[in-house]
Amino acid sequence: MKAFWKNQILAESDKTIQIEGNHYFPADSIKKEFFKSSITHSTCPWKGIASYYTIEVDDEANKDAAWFYPEPKSAAKEIKGYVAFWKGVEIKH
Repeated sequence: MKAFWKNQILAESDKTIQIEGNHYFPADSIKKEFFKSSITHSTCPWKGIASYYTIEVDDEANKDAAWFYPEPKSAAKEIKGYVAFWKGVEIKH
């Protein structure tokens, strides 16, 4: 699977985990140069507290377009260290 935004590959892995229609990519598969930490957090009742990244490509920012669970609850422990996308980021085979 590949994650794209603005014709740029953000992440690429054949080891994604699919949950609730989202592909979670291993952290070592993302191109860190496009990811900036965000102060945004949200809470999922069964996964825990999510943290976000803003994606920056060619001086354009996609605020909070990627998220991850640094310390997921036990029901979601398999996605610890994985990153998912939304807000126009395309996921393709």
